[in-house]
Amino acid sequence: MMRKVVNQEKIKHCFFDGMTLMVGGFMGCGTPELLIDMVLDMGIKDITLICTDTATTDRGVGRLIVANRIKKLYASHIGLNPETGKQMNAGTLDVELVPQGTLVERIRAGGFGLGGVLTPTGLGTIVAEGKPIIEVDGQEFLLEKPLKADVSLIRGSLSDCYGNIIYRGTSNNFNQMMATAGETVIVETEKLVPAGALNKESIATPSIFVDYIIRGGGDNVY
Repeated sequence: MMRKVVNQEKIKHCFFDGMTLMVGGFMGCGTPELLIDMVLDMGIKDITLICTDTATTDRGVGRLIVANRIKKLYASHIGLNPETGKQMNAGTLDVELVPQGTLVERIRAGGFGLGGVLTPTGLGTIVAEGKPIIEVDGQEFLLEKPLKADVSLIRGSLSDCYGNIIYRGTSNNFNQMMATAGETVIVETEKLVPAGALNKESIATPSIFVDYIIRGGGDNVY
């Protein structure tokens, strides 16, 4: 098993214009801010972004919106970021709003190799426009297709050097599921510990899903 802890220079090859990016977090909680800094510094543009919300103008993925780096957005709501609504109304940002439960299930489908999920949520609303409707035992369901990404950026509270991850509290949110659905998964960890130091029963994301680990700004970094 290889050691996955690298510096930012080693992961620059993962990013490119027009890529699809998943970013964990909810209103900035559990978002890998150093990795967002990196995307901004590299000038990556025309991104398709999959996230639960667009946080605020100065936090989380909201900073990518403000910098006009996002072309297409999948999210359950825009958060407290007026810039997202502004760009959406101006037609410069293509936004697909997805019910939050459906969003996480579409990500799960992408990560687990499923062909999609069937849900009654959205039937009879604009959410259903253009989507297949499938009847099961006399009940109609929308077929919602999987979501996957070229790169998933997630934030762990605690990680060992192989990429086993523990999330604390609400920082778990979308991080755990997004770690399954990226072709490449990069973790920004608050605290890095030696192999074998984690309580195995507390590991939420096993190392098999993780490609690279970046040290975050937490204390007691190993």
